[in-house]
Amino acid sequence: MIKKILNNKPLLNLLIYGVGQGFNLITPILVVPYLVSICGQERFGKISVGMAISFFLIVVIDYGSDINGVKDVAVNRNNKQALTVLLSTAYAARMLLLIAIIAVTSLLFISVPYFSNEKQLFFLCLSIVAGQCISPIWVFQGIEHFKWTAIINILCKVLYALGVFIFIKQPHHYIYVCLLWGMGMIVAYGIGFAALCRTYKISLKRTSVKQVQDYLKQHFSIFSSQIFLSLQLYAPVMLISFFIGDAMAGTYKILEHIIVIFRTYIFLFFNYAYPRVCYLLEQSTSQALRFWKTYNLANFIFIALCMGMLYIMAVPVACYFTHTPFNQPDELANNIATMLRVAIFFPLTLAISTPLKQLLLGYGKQKYYVNLTLGIVFLNMAAMVILIPLFKIYGVLLSLIVTEIVTIVLYLPAIKNKQAGAN
Repeated sequence: MIKKILNNKPLLNLLIYGVGQGFNLITPILVVPYLVSICGQERFGKISVGMAISFFLIVVIDYGSDINGVKDVAVNRNNKQALTVLLSTAYAARMLLLIAIIAVTSLLFISVPYFSNEKQLFFLCLSIVAGQCISPIWVFQGIEHFKWTAIINILCKVLYALGVFIFIKQPHHYIYVCLLWGMGMIVAYGIGFAALCRTYKISLKRTSVKQVQDYLKQHFSIFSSQIFLSLQLYAPVMLISFFIGDAMAGTYKILEHIIVIFRTYIFLFFNYAYPRVCYLLEQSTSQALRFWKTYNLANFIFIALCMGMLYIMAVPVACYFTHTPFNQPDELANNIATMLRVAIFFPLTLAISTPLKQLLLGYGKQKYYVNLTLGIVFLNMAAMVILIPLFKIYGVLLSLIVTEIVTIVLYLPAIKNKQAGAN
């Protein structure tokens, strides 16, 4: 059995990738209850807003590299010279974007009251953005070097978790949580980036201003869709904080941390399968579709079983994350459990829309994807602004679920048309 797994490269890669990415799922389970118990619901809400801003800015740094960059690396994996130029150009662009982000956000954090009231927290959040600038993950995904991906993810999350348990001891320490996340990224990603530099001779001398400009122009369309898509992911906690306060933002974030375990898993599964789907579509459409169906059907069944268990175990799960005795759930735990039974429909719909996105992008339908994403995000944001004051957190859940259903319905015709044209 073990020998068979070792000889099956795709399965072995999936297992290695799964072990590494598992730490992304385990870390919130360990850290969130501790932070809630030490910092309290309201300060946890402030941490959550800081994290949301950081993760939004990460999308600016990535500039579509998690989609187009992975695809470019996957297609050129056997051309070391081309990869050297590609990576040198990409990391030069990332450095320019980091400088621009620091300049703009510094002005906002100082001058806008919403940010200046917690400017220490928000400035320390920029360490996360700095760490993402040197992230090698997208490159390792493109060349399917999953052992390095696993090692880096494990190290990053272990450093963060240890930092939280060692240094966060008082409620006022909440401002350092994002810094600890960022330091974990800088150390772990720095090791991987150094390995890339040695292997591919990454240097500013191997690119030019013109190549960086062309890179930014070429990736702008996919970046614009990703930046609006990230609003859909990270805006809810900021909107809740703005409209109904940090305490409710903390409540939502506890709920989201439960659901985000599965959302993260779905996105990580996308990152694992996407380069292989792109590569196989270049070789054989039928082989690519077999791979896509096999892996994504198994993944959906797994998600469905997990959501069934989560529905049944909603109260104990809510008690764990709120640091409440299992046999004596308080009002917060009961409220989160009720919301959780509604929220489980979001991962179910996401487990359908995300595989469809693999095919859509693999078929080269980036323009359709960008236009659709922009429309969907504007619709979702408008719905949240209207529904949050009326239905509070339930308004966010309703808008997220309906948005994914609409996305699925609109993905299908484009994929079918492409397949019909290929036949």
